[in-house]
Amino acid sequence: MPSRTGTATRVHPNVILAVLSLAGLAYAVLSSAVIPALPTIQHELHASEAGVSWALTGYLLSASVATSIIGRLGDMYGKERLLLYTLIALAFGTLLAAVSDSLGVLIVARVIQGSAGGIFPLAFAIARDEFPADRVAGSIGLMSSILGVGAGIGIISGAIIVQHLSWHWLFWIPLLVTVLAAVCAWRFIPESPVRLPGRVNWLAAALMSVGISLVLIAVSETTTWGWGSSKTLALIAVGLLFVLAWIVVELRSREPLIDMAMMRIRGVWTANLAAFLLGAGMYASFIVFPEFAQLAKSTGFGFGASVVVSGLYLLPASLLMAAVGSQAGRIARRYGSKPSLVVGAAITAVAFGWLYVAHAHPIDMLISAALMGAGIGLAFAALGNLIVQAVPPGQTGVAGGMNTVMRTLGGALGAQLAATFISNNTSASGLPTVNGFTDSFLMETVCLVICVGASLLVPVPRPLRAPVNLDVDAQFPVLEEAR
Repeated sequence: MPSRTGTATRVHPNVILAVLSLAGLAYAVLSSAVIPALPTIQHELHASEAGVSWALTGYLLSASVATSIIGRLGDMYGKERLLLYTLIALAFGTLLAAVSDSLGVLIVARVIQGSAGGIFPLAFAIARDEFPADRVAGSIGLMSSILGVGAGIGIISGAIIVQHLSWHWLFWIPLLVTVLAAVCAWRFIPESPVRLPGRVNWLAAALMSVGISLVLIAVSETTTWGWGSSKTLALIAVGLLFVLAWIVVELRSREPLIDMAMMRIRGVWTANLAAFLLGAGMYASFIVFPEFAQLAKSTGFGFGASVVVSGLYLLPASLLMAAVGSQAGRIARRYGSKPSLVVGAAITAVAFGWLYVAHAHPIDMLISAALMGAGIGLAFAALGNLIVQAVPPGQTGVAGGMNTVMRTLGGALGAQLAATFISNNTSASGLPTVNGFTDSFLMETVCLVICVGASLLVPVPRPLRAPVNLDVDAQFPVLEEAR
């Protein structure tokens, strides 16, 4: 890369945090902005409903496969370098989507965008390497909450843009933000000396990619094929076989892509389970809330809201996620990350439970959204810190990547379960009935109740300490104690 000014290493942590947050926000907004625009894109590109859904599915597939790989590459070759390359890829994919005039090109662009999911684990690792120890928890907490904040903003802004502008502006606006983030990353973020040398196990990467992709494709097609169809079951079975083969290869490898010993650490697998369940609840709500609000009042339960107004029902969630995330450092220092995760999951369970028993008035959805925002903001902020504190510095990127992947996989499953409940409960006129939505709210509540149980299993981590050398075992003796 071109040389930069030598002042990069003296940049204030607030500047680095602002750049990392900007990068994460651009990616998170793109993850959901197309959801309210799918009918418009389908009409203008003369696509089928199943075809246009790949604008979302392709993004999820790519994010699930690439996130942990990019995190691992950052641990090996440098976080700042990989962050810059990832932002360039995100900008290219967003530009391609903005100028696309066919569904095929748009899907390719979305796949490229999804590969930028590595921004979050790289950002966590950069914060851990570069910030003073007392700033790490708050910074990681804020960036963790951005994943939810950005997704909520994406739905709201996507609805507004589609109503007043061309759907192409869904990508032109984030493109400007992405380019700005890339320039600032190149200019202000120093390269970390903390590395974990090794080689990429491409066989493991291929097996993991194929396995996760097959399972996600099967889940994404369940509204068309059905959960019990031979296609769905066969694809899931084959995908799980590839995942099993991937695990076997990793266990036998001297230089694994994903260290399975790390994945067995109690602080890692419990945090990953909690992330999966939180993702299932949050992403399902992003699908269910707007659809519920848009249904006509003649159904007996819908609010008859426009596309824009239905998106605004998620505004309390985004605002509370941002507010809680900004206070993550103070909360973690005073109460600890584990209590924050437990309380956050419990509040989110109450949010979904509220809608299960009370959904007759718009105020019920606003109350639920506010509770969800506070709960998920608190839980996401805690998860980012817990996963970082559970592993040595040289594995921060890959561990954060897998935790982000688990959120994505949980989100895909939760959204499809909710879609199945709604499509399986329709009236004679073909409109959804209230039973499909109440089943979805119950499913989300159950996921978060189980998440509370998983959160209670998370061990209490020791505070992060500033690195003193590049021997990760010497820096992080708690690794063995956490196994």
